[in-house]
Amino acid sequence: FDPRHHLRTHCYGFPKTGPHRLRFLLESVKDLRETLKKKGSTLVVRKGKPEDVVRDLITQLGSVSAVAFHEEVRGI
Repeated sequence: FDPRHHLRTHCYGFPKTGPHRLRFLLESVKDLRETLKKKGSTLVVRKGKPEDVVRDLITQLGSVSAVAFHEEVRGI
């Protein structure tokens, strides 16, 4: 979870992630983790700037051959 997503918007000062959206995200991640666990896998969840968290995970794992990501689309 990127803490910057919980700040306020630049233009109007509204929260980027309100309480309902946050609850939905947390429940979705919990459900995904449980589904993966039933299939013998796991889900790594971290809080921090992705550019820092991913770098640290790669360093910890030491044998990463590829990293996939998406960039948030920003409105005009």
